[in-house]
Amino acid sequence: MSERPLKVALLGCGVVGSEVARLMTTTGADLAARIGSPVELSGIAVRRPARARNLPVDPELFTTDARELAARPDNDVVIEVIGGIEPARSLILSAMEAGASVVTANKALLAERGAELHAAADKFGVDLYYEAAVAGAIPLLRPLRESIVGDKVERVLGIVNGTTNFILDRMDSTGAGFDEALEEATELGYAEADPTADVEGFDAAAKAAILASLAFHTKVTAADVYREGITRVTASDVASAREMGSVVKLLAICEVDKERESVTARVHPAMIPRSHPLAGVREAYNAVFVESEAAGQLMFYGPGAGGTPTASAVLGDLVAVCRNRVNGGRAPGVSAYADLRVSPMGEARTRYHISLDVDDKAGVLAQVAQIFAQQDVSIQTVRQEGRGDDARLVVSTHAASDAALSGTVEKLRAMPTVRAVASVMRVEGD
Repeated sequence: MSERPLKVALLGCGVVGSEVARLMTTTGADLAARIGSPVELSGIAVRRPARARNLPVDPELFTTDARELAARPDNDVVIEVIGGIEPARSLILSAMEAGASVVTANKALLAERGAELHAAADKFGVDLYYEAAVAGAIPLLRPLRESIVGDKVERVLGIVNGTTNFILDRMDSTGAGFDEALEEATELGYAEADPTADVEGFDAAAKAAILASLAFHTKVTAADVYREGITRVTASDVASAREMGSVVKLLAICEVDKERESVTARVHPAMIPRSHPLAGVREAYNAVFVESEAAGQLMFYGPGAGGTPTASAVLGDLVAVCRNRVNGGRAPGVSAYADLRVSPMGEARTRYHISLDVDDKAGVLAQVAQIFAQQDVSIQTVRQEGRGDDARLVVSTHAASDAALSGTVEKLRAMPTVRAVASVMRVEGD
């Protein structure tokens, strides 16, 4: 074992950072044995150093000068758990320029400026690891980056946001509306005081960008990801899914289209059959399917958020990076050699479940069917329920381009005999 300790700077000491500091201190002997060298904290950057944190670390380690700490030339590793784009980006680049490898949990930064960070890591000959950025403690990114890098990934499909999964699970299991389920999620600590990033799909979209970039060796940013949140999902939508033997989930879906040599990345609510493994993912858990040419279907499941699970992923990256430092090497960089076109949502092939309130009179069903035919959308099933002067039509389609399906819905809304398009939901899973 090397006698020289590896020095680790920690930027941020919130929920995740505090747990990282605690685990580094309490499991120091085990970490040293696994790495082949002891590790020690060289400093912890915080905004309020006087704040009581009840951590087993020397109070002298706390500093408000994150820039000075990140740029110290004797740092071996810098861990960034501040979040956001700036100052996190500048701090990471300073750390790399000073020769330190970087471990980060910053999904927003990676989804926005990942290519820049990888280029800097290559330029300065350091590592960039970020397992904790997607799906918490679940080992997902490293398998994509290393374990199945010799395979061809065709699709990544999963639940990558615990807050929205908790809300939709409550709506399904209790019949609650969105607002009621969100209130419970907030009370239990699953939702932030401002839940916008979660419920509007921004968090999941950032993760989808990272997954697509790794899976398809193509630069994909959060701006490339089609995004819909769950705020418009109603108790009626969830009940309708239940009647069909399905459940509503917020899904991140990344696919490659071999014919068009393109990829799509999208985040939106969708119905999936209750027989599908993702339908059984309850509470705030995450699960991701990876479908590849040779390995087939792989499923990764576990807690996707929280201080301890996320810190576990950070520590896993720390061990990997430190081993590379001890052995004088670095991990292989992330490639974007495929450079596939990122296609718009309209080109994605999806299926729809549409509920229509229509006039209850002869010929309406034929008129509705004609609209679908004009848009080249094939109807899989249709169910009609009479309700006095009006009726409810429930239509499920075969797969078609999302643009054709969206156009169909627009024309249905314009029909005089259609009183309302009560629900539109995409359908995934066989």
